[in-house]
Amino acid sequence: MGYSPERKAAVLKRMLPPNNLAVRRLSQEEGISEATLHKWRAQARNKGQLLPNADAGPEGWASRDKFAAVLETAALNDADLAEYCRQRGLFAEQIKTWRVACEQANDWERRSTARMSQATREEKKRIKVLERELARKDRALAETAALLVLRKKAAAIWGGDEDA
Repeated sequence: MGYSPERKAAVLKRMLPPNNLAVRRLSQEEGISEATLHKWRAQARNKGQLLPNADAGPEGWASRDKFAAVLETAALNDADLAEYCRQRGLFAEQIKTWRVACEQANDWERRSTARMSQATREEKKRIKVLERELARKDRALAETAALLVLRKKAAAIWGGDEDA
């Protein structure tokens, strides 16, 4: 059964704030299967429309929804931003926080690389210390083994006590 674009848009609008109807409830009220509603929401999201899950508050929004909200509000002044937030049940501070997160999203690689190189340097130092310690212990073991061999030879030559 095909649905008109107008009906589809009206149902999708009910998923948006301030209504924020969950798919299950909307399915029961409209008589449309949940699978169809999920499909419609996915299609709308793919077209760039902001359709967060109704049961997730603004902090439970997916990254793509937060990013879409940041894009939608990028050119708004304070009054328009306040109106946008009221319509969607958000706070301007949330949008600002999301904007900062979006701006810093590509810096993670640089910070991660710096952390990795620092960790690599520390690991190299640690490996060097362990190798020096291992070499020292190898020399001590070789010296002890040489002393034991000399003791046995001396005992064999002069006939002393081998176990002493």
